[in-house]
Amino acid sequence: MSKTAKDPSKIQSGEKEPQITLASKGDISAIMSPGTERRQSLQGFDDDYVDIVDYIIRCTHKIWEEKGIGLIYTHYAHNIPIWTSEGLTYGRETVVENTLKTIAAFPDVRLIGDEVLWSGNDNDGFHTSHRITWVAHNTGYSLYGPPTGRRVVRTGIANCLVKENKIIEEWIARDEIAVVKQLGFDPIETAVKLAQQGPPPGVKPHEHGEFERVKGQEPPPDLAPQAADMTAIEYFVRSRFHEIWNQRLLNRIDQYYAQNYQCHTTSARNLYGIGAFKGLLLTLLGAFPDAAMTVDHFYWMGDEKRGFKTMTRWHLQGSHKGNGPYGPPTGKPFYLMGISHHLVKNGRFVEEWTYFDEMALLKQLYLPSND
Repeated sequence: MSKTAKDPSKIQSGEKEPQITLASKGDISAIMSPGTERRQSLQGFDDDYVDIVDYIIRCTHKIWEEKGIGLIYTHYAHNIPIWTSEGLTYGRETVVENTLKTIAAFPDVRLIGDEVLWSGNDNDGFHTSHRITWVAHNTGYSLYGPPTGRRVVRTGIANCLVKENKIIEEWIARDEIAVVKQLGFDPIETAVKLAQQGPPPGVKPHEHGEFERVKGQEPPPDLAPQAADMTAIEYFVRSRFHEIWNQRLLNRIDQYYAQNYQCHTTSARNLYGIGAFKGLLLTLLGAFPDAAMTVDHFYWMGDEKRGFKTMTRWHLQGSHKGNGPYGPPTGKPFYLMGISHHLVKNGRFVEEWTYFDEMALLKQLYLPSND
């Protein structure tokens, strides 16, 4: 599990301090006219990129909105692994194929970059976490069937490991169930249909091995004491994930979350207040009462005075044992990957953006039985 112990906003001597550029807020003028002066060292990157935020926002714009799909060959490693809740896809050609199919289904697609959190440098590679709002009309054939003509809005987060102008590994968590609903389809019926067809071409599904939240009759353990190479903000976030999800201490939310907490998450949910937030967690834990949470990667930007913006990539494993929004219990195991951005100020979580693929989850819950 990789960690970022140092503040990623501290950069090499002689460089300008990185800023949240206009491009990172989705301003099209900044994308089209970014300037030419490098704002940080980008060894091996194309000359027109001025910093890592500009690279992420503008190469996305070039590929998807300008439809320079062939730029994938210069911006993705030939052997790139891409991880989702569906499983693993491998190789640059798969990226090209999937991009073509998606643009064919939604040819007027617009990808609005809401924010990019990042860490690293051009020697070791950059880790980026790109929060995206995706807007399009379904005028072509999609995974879900013939064109509906309907407008869809989808949110999500893409994490990338980038070095010398190429994305060499990617993790994607998106609100796919929102697309299904906006196209006019029933999510569970759609999931049952897709599950019967098997995994999408080129996807290797996750294997459901053993997972345990507790050992025998022992209670869930505390998180290990803060490691020497772990910052206070990392320990703070990891501890809260563990206490709430694994130890089921939802009462800690009152202590560590602002009363007017805002949570933006999958199924286009926008929650206000800790009561609504607790309600969402209880809904999920009620459906998956044996779920175990693991934090896989964490990094952050900011400081105590300005507040911290944090990225947490995690996965949840468990089985469908309870009633809830996913239908009657099926008993099926699942693997769910998610990515969370948090704003933390004065020792409290203030706002959250968390996305995970509920359609991938449903397909696992409704896989045909082998017997």
